[in-house]
Amino acid sequence: MAGTVTLRLPVASPQARSAALTEPRPVRWALIGVALAFLSLFLLVPLAAVVVEGFKKGVEAYLAALVEPDTLAAVRLTLVAALVSVPLNVVFGLAAAWAIAKFSFPGRNLLITLIDLPFAVSPVISGMIFVLMFGGQGWFGPWLDAHDIQIVFAVPGIILATTFVTFPFVARELIPLMQEQGPEEEEAARVLGASGWQILRRVTLPNIKWGLLYGVILCNARAMGEFGAVSVVSGHIRGETNTLPLHIEILYNEYNFAAAFAVASLLTLLALVTLVAKSAVEWRQARLLRPAADQSMEAA
Repeated sequence: MAGTVTLRLPVASPQARSAALTEPRPVRWALIGVALAFLSLFLLVPLAAVVVEGFKKGVEAYLAALVEPDTLAAVRLTLVAALVSVPLNVVFGLAAAWAIAKFSFPGRNLLITLIDLPFAVSPVISGMIFVLMFGGQGWFGPWLDAHDIQIVFAVPGIILATTFVTFPFVARELIPLMQEQGPEEEEAARVLGASGWQILRRVTLPNIKWGLLYGVILCNARAMGEFGAVSVVSGHIRGETNTLPLHIEILYNEYNFAAAFAVASLLTLLALVTLVAKSAVEWRQARLLRPAADQSMEAA
């Protein structure tokens, strides 16, 4: 009986397969050029204009606008709103993502829909909801007035509005990540006798730390730059309930353009720091995932 002949087809290397999927050089350069032109026109030029206008009257006028008492009060209030709302969203996002990714329960799809609600509702409408609930003529207004508690047109209302518009960011970063990881490691830790706190601290958090950090960065950036909802509930009281975006609006409406752009440069700096931190997290994640991707390509 004749022996069996085995045909071995050539297997392309990962580099060759990658090159085969690469677009032609003219197409690549055209796409890169379009992207750079778009970024220059809609991102770099406006950012440069903010800095140039901020220094238009000189360095002394620029620094004077930053140390002005109302500006410092706006900076403090912005930091307070972020320092309160971001940790609250971390706790909520972690709990919601854990529940959605690890368990099946009635109302699970409803919870996912409610998490996305701030993305669908206008921030101005979000602020009006809090006015309807906690304003002087709102549902709880008479009771709050009777107990001398003020929420709307005060710091608590700003914190509530900021927390509401930013709470999807952490949860939305963690839910797909935890769903992809599955519940196997937590179940194994439970079988081995680990408590819930030990599972969270030693299994869950190490697996999601980079996704959690990414969500915190985005949440913090949105909290410091929020305008619509905060504008409705703040009352625009200078030195008391104005955050940085609201203070910039007032300066601009008063035709104090140099001061407005000087304060706006603070938010511009925040945006740049956020982009750097975001890029660093993405680079770190890609670096951690690259060895596993290379191994899977070699195995294929």
